[in-house]
Amino acid sequence: MIIGDRFTGAAEYLNWVMELDAVVVSLEYRLAPENPDPAPVDDCYAGLVWTAAHAEELGIDPARLVIGGASAGGGLAAGVTLKARDLGGPTLAGQLLIYPMIDDRNETVSSRQVDGFGVWDRGSNDTGWDALLGDRRKTDAVSIYAAPARATDVANLPPAFIDVASAEVFRDEDVAYAARIWEQGGIAELHVWPGGFHGFDAMAPQAALSLRARAARLDWLRRLLGA
Repeated sequence: MIIGDRFTGAAEYLNWVMELDAVVVSLEYRLAPENPDPAPVDDCYAGLVWTAAHAEELGIDPARLVIGGASAGGGLAAGVTLKARDLGGPTLAGQLLIYPMIDDRNETVSSRQVDGFGVWDRGSNDTGWDALLGDRRKTDAVSIYAAPARATDVANLPPAFIDVASAEVFRDEDVAYAARIWEQGGIAELHVWPGGFHGFDAMAPQAALSLRARAARLDWLRRLLGA
């Protein structure tokens, strides 16, 4: 929510372009704290609406429109998916949520286990959510589009791919989100990568675990899109 730009993660999404003959639209959304919620999710939703409206000129099949993101971007992708459902926005074929940041409350077991060490620990998570939500954080004033883990209704969503590492803050909130989708009759493919830390695949791209994680995402996209 507070760092990164539209080129973050380019190595992976450019591979999707090559492997799937896909068109990728990478959004530059405003960052907190200068631009708190709802600016980031509104920017991303506007990007989805624009992309769908210009699908033909971009060479995109509107029936195979997929949203995705990693970390905060994964949380925003989940929030935009909920928003598109609720507002009757563009129809999505799927949502690719890579270790998504979806729960502002920071109260899970994994959020307490990863504290004081690692790439993104409990304190980092507090910093990011405080920047995004300010005084509204951990109150009933937090929107499900900002913190999708708060959504009690996750029915009628497109198929989801959710992955997360076993040694990161987001593990339990992401597993719970997949479980809620299943409970309500939805489709979700969940991977918990053993021994991984937050962003492991980007920081150690040649590690065997990273190669497996990226291959699983690509395989899901290939199956979803029939590519």
